[in-house]
Amino acid sequence: MLIKYMDKIDYAIMGELQSNGRLTNQELAERVNLSPSPCLRRVRNLEEDGVIAGYRAVIDPKKYGLNVTIFARITLQQHNKEIIANFESAIQLLDEVMECYLLTGSADYLLRIMLRDLDDYDRFMRQKLHNIKGIAAINTSFAFGEIKKSQRF
Repeated sequence: MLIKYMDKIDYAIMGELQSNGRLTNQELAERVNLSPSPCLRRVRNLEEDGVIAGYRAVIDPKKYGLNVTIFARITLQQHNKEIIANFESAIQLLDEVMECYLLTGSADYLLRIMLRDLDDYDRFMRQKLHNIKGIAAINTSFAFGEIKKSQRF
């Protein structure tokens, strides 16, 4: 839900925080041309309304040991409540799955999976993904380069 009261200053605040979530309120206020008190009030309102959902550290996956990014398109055998619920709850338990999207088109879901290496991929597929009941097909692609990745919108 889009919050109706947001104005260009709120969008500027969100943009600055998306670029650097560790800004002090003083620094943020200066960047958006506000005094500190109104700036802090706006940030708190954005947090309370859920527009700002949290603050995180951005980790370099390769330095963390995750060298392989896989995109897996999943097609389910059937589209009934039981199979869908089983798949979606099973995916929630897999730490290797960074993101899962419900799709239109020929596949039902798109997963972004991060793993250490190809042996890790083999284990993940055989021991985890293939064991989820209700999957008819898995089509995977390996990312061999990252052209654009934005934390900002």
